[in-house]
Amino acid sequence: MARVELRQLRYFVAVAEELNFGRAAERLLIAGPSLSQQIKALERDLGVRLFDRNRRSVSLTPAGAALLPHTRALLERADDLKREAGRLSGSESVRLGYVNWLPPDLTSRTAAVAQVHLDAWVAPSHTQAARVADGSLDLAVCWVRAEDLERLGLRARLIGADRLYAVAKGGDTSDPPDVAARDTDVLIDDDITSWASWNVYAEELTQVTGARAVRISDGAITGPAFFDHVRRCTRPVLNSPKGQTAPLPADLVRREIVAPKVYWTWSLVWRESEDRPGVLAAVDALCDGVGDLGIHAPDAWLPADDPYAIPG
Repeated sequence: MARVELRQLRYFVAVAEELNFGRAAERLLIAGPSLSQQIKALERDLGVRLFDRNRRSVSLTPAGAALLPHTRALLERADDLKREAGRLSGSESVRLGYVNWLPPDLTSRTAAVAQVHLDAWVAPSHTQAARVADGSLDLAVCWVRAEDLERLGLRARLIGADRLYAVAKGGDTSDPPDVAARDTDVLIDDDITSWASWNVYAEELTQVTGARAVRISDGAITGPAFFDHVRRCTRPVLNSPKGQTAPLPADLVRREIVAPKVYWTWSLVWRESEDRPGVLAAVDALCDGVGDLGIHAPDAWLPADDPYAIPG
């Protein structure tokens, strides 16, 4: 047993799940003959035959079937050990990208588990998710759909949420009334390079709630030009996540949106294949204890394909 390697145990599990040496070798990114030799070495060191195999089929022996759940448990404990070691060392470098929002306590949460370096390129959600998928980033805080996660091979956990509000004319109103989502305007920009994620979100919001879509082509989803659109529109205008903290001009007011309350979620995303302890420990440090942030309230709205939407 002293000669058994965790690597060989992972090979055993892969073959047991595929019941095909060729597919298991492809999954493990090793050559088929090498995999076969490693399984034979494992059988020799364990003193039992794990598989019955011939030219047509591969099947677990009774001993192999009995050992499989114990092997999986052992590998899980080994992964836990690596993850905990990463927590304790705090020395692994992790690259994190974002759009415009980050948790205010990011540094204090991650200091003990990894060296988190914020990427200087602040980019739209769809761009940051793609950069995680291609390895340019380890983590990103962005808006994603379940479809995006599956297509890009990513995982996600909820890290934050913005309840969106509307901006309207009327600076002399000290306590402006709430506005129903159906009575708002929603800006949708022609520039899909910058606003692809927002446009997808906004299109669905207008379709579901009855809010009115207003097509623009000047990038005025946020910034001073956004306020000019508010002044031109006859109805309150939905404010985007990028404008949540921007101070309002004196002639404009904030109006809360109800029926439903409209939420935008922020996900922390990482690759499905990620196995570095520092990255996984940073995910836990940033997302543990976040809660649902109000997004599961009966009067809350999320897009149907939001990773945290409750089906039905």
